[in-house]
Amino acid sequence: MGTPAFAVPSLRALAGASTLIGVVSQPDRPRGRGLASQPSPVSAVALDLGVPLLRPASVKDPQTQQAIAAWQPDVLVVAAYGKILPRTLLDLPTLAPVNVHASLLPRHRGAAPIAAAIRAGDAETGVSIMLMSEAMDAGDVLLQRAIPITGEHTTESLTADLATLGATALTDALAALRASGLTATPQDPDLVTYASRLEKDDGRIDWTADAAVIERLVRAYTPWPSAFTTLEGRTVKVVAARVVDATVAGPPGRIEVRGDSVRVATGGSALELVTVQAEGRKAMPAAAFASGARLTADARFGT
Repeated sequence: MGTPAFAVPSLRALAGASTLIGVVSQPDRPRGRGLASQPSPVSAVALDLGVPLLRPASVKDPQTQQAIAAWQPDVLVVAAYGKILPRTLLDLPTLAPVNVHASLLPRHRGAAPIAAAIRAGDAETGVSIMLMSEAMDAGDVLLQRAIPITGEHTTESLTADLATLGATALTDALAALRASGLTATPQDPDLVTYASRLEKDDGRIDWTADAAVIERLVRAYTPWPSAFTTLEGRTVKVVAARVVDATVAGPPGRIEVRGDSVRVATGGSALELVTVQAEGRKAMPAAAFASGARLTADARFGT
């Protein structure tokens, strides 16, 4: 059971290491420039593999539950499906219902753990294979794999890395479950943090924050909802930026252009813009943006 591209490597791993008897994904949605109805990434792979596929509007629908029960699964694997499963489904597998979660639980439970790890400045993250419970991401952990978070990681690139790691961890966990088994370790409630679903306005830059905080926000919100600010009433997305050991005179948000360097005053140090995207334009080097915008000496973002 899964929906986005993150779940595809786990699906392919299951197809190669087990008897895949069925796939459940969310309904087709309008996607792309023409907004034509298209299958989710998981549905597309399931169709390519030729396995039974369900795309219910709700997993609480009795007919859907009956169809899944008819498969008589030994293992139910969930990877970014996007819906909380009822107890009737969790009780179906004879071996275990397991979840591939993109964080080192109990840190960053919830819908957006990858962005949360980057935004928080975590040194590492990883995947957790856990037993599923009715509470969100609260089940006992069977196995974890960790990787470092680098200064180059965005949510987009880290998601791809964790998707691959998740497939490997899932394969290892299933092999162990078939053999001697795995020890289920309860999560420490004192270490729980939550990563709520992202909203569009989460990407709005607060220039009074430290430059390092803003730089992490830029990477955490790539590709969505993107980090953005305003200039003279128009939206400007910050696609890439870096912290520099310098200061920019003036209030937070003031823009300083020196040659090809475009720096912005923050609540601490300065943020150098690398790539930006003005409203209605394609992404471009910050210097080209500054030249085209004809910035005044007191130009300031976010006002």
